[in-house]
Amino acid sequence: MAASDRKSVKRLLTALMTGVALSASVLPAARVFAQQASGQGVLNPRLPDNAKLMLAANELVYNKDAEKVVATGGVQMNYGGYQMVARKVEYDQKSGRMMAFGNIELVQPDGNRIYADKLDVTDDFANGFVDALRIETTDNTRMAAQKGERINGEQMILYKGVYTACLPCAEQNRPPLWQIKAERVVQNGKTHTIRLEKAKFQLFGQTIASIPSIEVPDNTVKRKSGFLFPEMSTTQNLGFGLVVPYYWAISPQTDATIKLGGYTSQGVLLDTEVRHQFEDGLATLRFAAINQLNPGKFDEGTTDAEKTFRGMVGSTGKFEINPRWTFGWDVMAQTDNNFSRTYDLEGFSQKTHTNQLYLTGLGDRNYFDMRAYYFDVQDADLKSEAEKQQPIVWPVLDYSYYAPEPVYGGELSAKVNFTTLTRYNNDFTSLSNGNTRYQGLKGTDSRLSAEVEWKRTYDTPQGVLLTPTLAARGDAFGIDMRSPTGYGGNYNDTAAVTRSMVTAGLEVRYPWLLSTPNSNHVIEPIAQIFVRPDEQQAGRLPNEDAQSFVFDANNLFERDKFSGYDRVEGGTRANVGFRYTGSFDNGYSLKSIFGQSYQLAGQNSFATRDLVYAGNESGLETAVSDYVGMVGIDTPYGITASLNGRFDEKTFEVQRTDSALGYNGDRFQTNFIYTQVAAQPDYGYDYDREEVQNNSSVKIGDFWSIFSSVTWDVKKSDVNRYGIGVSYADDCTVFSIVYKQKRDTDDESANDWSIGARISFRTLGDVKVGDTDVSNFD
Repeated sequence: MAASDRKSVKRLLTALMTGVALSASVLPAARVFAQQASGQGVLNPRLPDNAKLMLAANELVYNKDAEKVVATGGVQMNYGGYQMVARKVEYDQKSGRMMAFGNIELVQPDGNRIYADKLDVTDDFANGFVDALRIETTDNTRMAAQKGERINGEQMILYKGVYTACLPCAEQNRPPLWQIKAERVVQNGKTHTIRLEKAKFQLFGQTIASIPSIEVPDNTVKRKSGFLFPEMSTTQNLGFGLVVPYYWAISPQTDATIKLGGYTSQGVLLDTEVRHQFEDGLATLRFAAINQLNPGKFDEGTTDAEKTFRGMVGSTGKFEINPRWTFGWDVMAQTDNNFSRTYDLEGFSQKTHTNQLYLTGLGDRNYFDMRAYYFDVQDADLKSEAEKQQPIVWPVLDYSYYAPEPVYGGELSAKVNFTTLTRYNNDFTSLSNGNTRYQGLKGTDSRLSAEVEWKRTYDTPQGVLLTPTLAARGDAFGIDMRSPTGYGGNYNDTAAVTRSMVTAGLEVRYPWLLSTPNSNHVIEPIAQIFVRPDEQQAGRLPNEDAQSFVFDANNLFERDKFSGYDRVEGGTRANVGFRYTGSFDNGYSLKSIFGQSYQLAGQNSFATRDLVYAGNESGLETAVSDYVGMVGIDTPYGITASLNGRFDEKTFEVQRTDSALGYNGDRFQTNFIYTQVAAQPDYGYDYDREEVQNNSSVKIGDFWSIFSSVTWDVKKSDVNRYGIGVSYADDCTVFSIVYKQKRDTDDESANDWSIGARISFRTLGDVKVGDTDVSNFD
């Protein structure tokens, strides 16, 4: 074949390949949101200049007189990553038209498949049409049209188009779960927009929404201003709410989402968030406000009921300074202490919103973190008592380091903590036994702590593992907090205080491996001893970060069992117990820990009174501690169980229990958590506490599920929180509806019950009504 002939054939094939590909250019028309695609637009496609052409057909004819190239009979072509088959293809050089006929199928380089009965396009790709078009993408979205037409190289028009992301139904003549139909779908290559004319959204074959005309960006547009899906909610005191978001693409680096919401009980809420993308990070600014129409709907004497105009300003930021360092912030200011929580402003609606500014660095062997905190307690208390008692932390600094090489054969590590905080009100609780628990004192407290630890494990010929430990720690306090009235703990109100602690310890472990034909077991007796002087200034200093203390199997073998730096464990103590793990060939596995702790010499830090009674009634305040244990089991049938308990060292009476029982199957999942704590008058609990929590879900058929969450106060015989929901999920649609209610007397909120719903159409977006997390009661 002459060179001119080959050129004509190549032009034919290029036109056919791109012509069919152009028919798929309007596929994103039903996508309501701006697309995040990039690259060359399909209205102006490029094929590689050096692409190799492969052609196979039963017959290939080039008629010089008629100036036509015709390939007939099982035509197969591969060019530039495109593959096409057809019964016949034809190129008329005189008219400049290229045509393909019969069962046309094109596979694009990205895997999308395009089907048609007839294609007719000019050789400059400016005009043409395609009959019986059908498109299938790799993400299982589908589009069909009776006819497609290309006009003046700028517009592609589909007539009677149908779009869906649902897979074809197994039953014949049954429509997909949802689809969008349009009389005309017009893509404009100049404005990069897609217009749907006389569009109808159908669900289960029935039209539920009609839109005369809607215009959206095509897949070459990354960001475009426009309305997003509305959001809805139904709550006790706000009524029904409808929020309409508008996305505004301000510049390539800046955009905003403006939400205008209306609540039947309270009026109009304006919520705006502006985002700016820097080279190394992202910063946001958000503000929201409402002038409440009916504050009296809320409980009398609450912040929500007393305020008419309410608003907030918030900002977040995160910047990757370099691969090791990160800087950021999360701050909020509002007109009252409960606005963001009442109106469920995402990202700022937590029961306690932690305002913070931070700098973090992570290296191969070290870690640095510095943060400043302010705790915004969101509750309905008109006087904001809880928030006023919170400290302002400015800042807290943590640094840890691990030596890269062994030191005398062992691991050397160091850590530093610096904390400065200020509180403007005393935080205290009057107990029924006549005592007062001071969680915090008015004034300023600064502390610098540094600790170095070395440890090494020796393996003896008998299999005994010996781990000696040496540790040294020093603390320096700068205190401007006066002793509270009536405190009998010999509080030290000296402005500058120092304290130190040196520890020498030895851990002995003797793991036994027991093997049977069907199982393996490891039984490991453990004994530890830590020799150190008494805790200096025990109970005489503020305790801000070591208040939450629970003695259980998880910290039985810890060198210092206190949860923070303000207290340090002193005196000579021994910890004795065993650890067991077992695995069976049938899929079962077991694990357990059991042991006890002994104060051998010196002052018991857990029996020393401090401002918060840390350690009192913990099971460690006596010379011989309570027993602690844990046992867990995993089965091959999806059943898991665990029990963590503390038992009186004399009577073996249960003092605390944390247990869980769960099942995870194909159709049914459930998880029970049982917590029991004996009375602790020094912590403000004069009664035993028992609580059961359950989260369950059951699948009905292939697509429907029912799920629930329940919290039951056993002692009060009261269900104080519960939620139930129903969901449907298939390949293209997710739907759920949830009802939640809480009856906590100590957690008063603006809305005690709410209804949430969500429907999500794949590739289109979500329509939300409130919160659909059945276990979230904040």
